[in-house]
Amino acid sequence: MKKNVLFADGTLLLVAFIWGATFVIVQNAIAFLEPHSFNGLRFLIAAILLCAWLFIFEKDQLKQLNWKIISSGIIIGIWLFIGYAFQTMGLLHTSSSKAGFITGLSVILVPLFSFLLLKNKPGMNAIIGVSVATVGLYLLTMTDRAGLNIGDGLVFICAIGFAMHIIFTGKYSSNFPSLLLTVIQITTVAVLSIASAFFAEDWRQALNPEIIFQGSVVFALVITSVFATALAFFAQTRFQKFTTPTRVALIFAMEPVFAAGTAFLWANERLSFSAIIGCLFIFAGMIFAEVPLKKRQQHLKKKQNETV
Repeated sequence: MKKNVLFADGTLLLVAFIWGATFVIVQNAIAFLEPHSFNGLRFLIAAILLCAWLFIFEKDQLKQLNWKIISSGIIIGIWLFIGYAFQTMGLLHTSSSKAGFITGLSVILVPLFSFLLLKNKPGMNAIIGVSVATVGLYLLTMTDRAGLNIGDGLVFICAIGFAMHIIFTGKYSSNFPSLLLTVIQITTVAVLSIASAFFAEDWRQALNPEIIFQGSVVFALVITSVFATALAFFAQTRFQKFTTPTRVALIFAMEPVFAAGTAFLWANERLSFSAIIGCLFIFAGMIFAEVPLKKRQQHLKKKQNETV
């Protein structure tokens, strides 16, 4: 069990790294293709790849397809879409630094919602870890002091969406086949993103070869659809069952740390002293939340030995 937990946490940390590392790539791509259109194509390609894998290698999972798993996947997909859609709309009205901090507030919302909805009371280690990580998010992202605006409110809805996505993924992932559940949620996001592009953007751009085959757009679509969407969300759905929503939120709080690091390496963006301290705080918060788990496992092992 301990190996499963450690492997799950390591895999989810890799997912956070992939998301953070692709941030610069996506920014370059949406300079040519509008955000909803880009997300629609990204999730559609990912859905096609996952469906192909399902029908070729995991066809047995289709026997478990019923309304319960379909509705569960749609619920997870809707919350994921809300996260992406409202983050995109919010970025039109607020700064990326404020959006990064407000999105990161999902690290607080996850244990709160987990307690309110699932009656999972977070331990003291999780509370302290979340608090430390939140301070780190502030130091890393809040480089401006502008007042609140409508964009900040939209991004806060995004944070709620990502938090609820983690909660419901944790709730359903242990009840259904991982690949089948992932296919349904990714397809849901693709459909909703395409619909949003149709009503809110010039969707014809997504059919324009001159735009689609721009080097940065092709590269971003390949990297994000395969690694940051298909594989990443399958991994989250597959391994979140071995850990808790609060620990997942803390692990995913590392995403802006990885984004800052890759921006420094690839885009020559400089990190301020406060940003570096913020990265250390986020990492410390994640590690702190892990320490008591090991102590509890040692205590349980000692108790079992005494019983024997």
